[in-house]
Amino acid sequence: MSEEKARYGWESDFPSFRDANSISVREKLNSFIHDASPEQIKAWDQSLPKLQQEINEVLFKDELANKYSTILEYELPMESRRPDVILLINGAIVVLELKGKIKPAKADIDQGAAYARDLRCYHRECADRPVYAVIVPMLAKGFQGMDGDVYIIGPDYLDTLIEKLDKPNHSTTLNPTNFLSMEAYKPLPTIVQAARELIKSKKIRTIHRARSATEPALNEVSRIIHDAALHKERRLILITGVPGAGKTLVGLQTVHAEYLDDLSILRNGEKPTVPAIFLSGNGPLVEVLQYQLREAGGQGKVFVRGVKEYVKRYSSRKGLVPPEHVLVFDEAQRAFDADQVQEKHGDLQGFTAGKSEPEHFIEFAERIPGWCVVIGLIGSGQEIHIGEEGGLVQWKRAVEGSSCPNDWKVSIPPNVIEDFQGSSVHIQICAALNLDKEIRFHLAQDLHRYVERLLSFNDSITTGEIAKKLEKDGYHLRITRDLDIAKKYLQSRYMENRDARFGIIASSKDRDLINFGIMNDFQSTKRVHYGPWYSDGESAPGGYSCRHLKDTITEFGAQGLELDAALVAWGTDFLVSGSQWSNNNSRGYQKKNRVKNPFQLRKNSYRVLLTRGRDATVVYVPSHKALDETYEYLVKSGFIVLSEDN
Repeated sequence: MSEEKARYGWESDFPSFRDANSISVREKLNSFIHDASPEQIKAWDQSLPKLQQEINEVLFKDELANKYSTILEYELPMESRRPDVILLINGAIVVLELKGKIKPAKADIDQGAAYARDLRCYHRECADRPVYAVIVPMLAKGFQGMDGDVYIIGPDYLDTLIEKLDKPNHSTTLNPTNFLSMEAYKPLPTIVQAARELIKSKKIRTIHRARSATEPALNEVSRIIHDAALHKERRLILITGVPGAGKTLVGLQTVHAEYLDDLSILRNGEKPTVPAIFLSGNGPLVEVLQYQLREAGGQGKVFVRGVKEYVKRYSSRKGLVPPEHVLVFDEAQRAFDADQVQEKHGDLQGFTAGKSEPEHFIEFAERIPGWCVVIGLIGSGQEIHIGEEGGLVQWKRAVEGSSCPNDWKVSIPPNVIEDFQGSSVHIQICAALNLDKEIRFHLAQDLHRYVERLLSFNDSITTGEIAKKLEKDGYHLRITRDLDIAKKYLQSRYMENRDARFGIIASSKDRDLINFGIMNDFQSTKRVHYGPWYSDGESAPGGYSCRHLKDTITEFGAQGLELDAALVAWGTDFLVSGSQWSNNNSRGYQKKNRVKNPFQLRKNSYRVLLTRGRDATVVYVPSHKALDETYEYLVKSGFIVLSEDN
């Protein structure tokens, strides 16, 4: 089998590009991009001669430029995105986006910034070199200015810019062969992409930055599982983490670990075919993962199942033994209390009332012969359902109240010690079990902190400073009061990236958004097909893709999942009133007597909504008088206003 080769339209040194016939270069680009539109071909014909002229001027000015390289239409490995032009110069990389206009839109600028960010973040050859994003409106002239770290120039200024850019290592001009290696660029997969990779290769691509953040936890889990199997023990592991820290990826990798096959115990002369299972009470997450894993058979249910159906199966049949040795419980902080479990399963024949979900799972695990490990993945501040406010203390009570509490060992990170104070079971503290680095958001490390300050109504000026750092790190906070402008921004920014996913999300407790074209009502949201919504492209049958910006999902459909960009429609259920947050206009709860803190549930819901986008969060605030103060607060806190002309 031949090695997969990098995909690009043109690559050469500067002299060869300058001397090439522009029509020949265009024909080569056209043969690479078979479906190039007439507009694209016209754009090449107009831009290539200008680009060659500028390269010629660089060669005239810079004696080292003979070794510089030009790469056109480079398709990023594992993606469909193609930066227009990449220049490899002395110790630096310049990414050019050519636009056939006189002034770039904000979407154009953010697109260019994202290319530079992702090369810095995921390209091996760019890790220690400056990467410059340059937008070139082909109808402009001279230096147009900067937007953040993005240069905006007319094509005539390119030679001058290259001369002025900081090129710190004159002896380390990049070798294009190394740059174009398929192994050189490995972007962090989304949960959907990770599910695809697991089913195809049984492993997820290795990303250096993500590995350094999650590998200690994976190694500790592996050590505990091997120890439990060797000594025939029962173990509970709790893994905590901020939104976007990779908890779900850790869980998925664990249930697919090949070493589990060797550790399984024979039953009736055979080993279980599925040694581990990923369980979640998050129905949309289960639906999306099963949709992606359906190639494995069983409609994707082999490794991923909903908590509800699992509890239903094993709580009503006391003698039924789970085949798995490892049970991974995603969003374990959201485990239902006894009252909610009773409501969901009380009508089952053989069901015993009075147990929370953690108590049920510990009881199920004790049926497993030899050894077992229960792993709880815990996100902070994301309890949004009725019955989820019981907290981690439920896991402590579950082990202490089990039939064999002395058989259990519990491994927890230091930040949840308080929940296990005074416990009679054996506790082990391990710092690696707390994932405190955000990897979902590429280079941006402060989105969780920003959202927490925003929702806690901290000083908007200081919060705005964090927003500026997010912008510099390539995370974009945008805001508008015009829904069409928000949609246009996203469609334009991701027009050339068919793999990108962007969609509308909104609070389930708002009562006014439907009047502004946001279909967040119960009847509309229950018809959403989550698997296709998150996974399908625009041309897929059914028209369910989130990219159509038609169907809306709520916090219940967004939690635990992610988009490249989230269009958050802000409702009147959580608004700024008199310099503080208010949920007075929120829809009520049907069983309000079971809700301990409705304000906190609203706050948690908006925390979920504001941490779904990997690249950007675009907030749409309707032109509703009650939301005027909210809009002003968000702008003061660092959201950048989108307008018709940007």
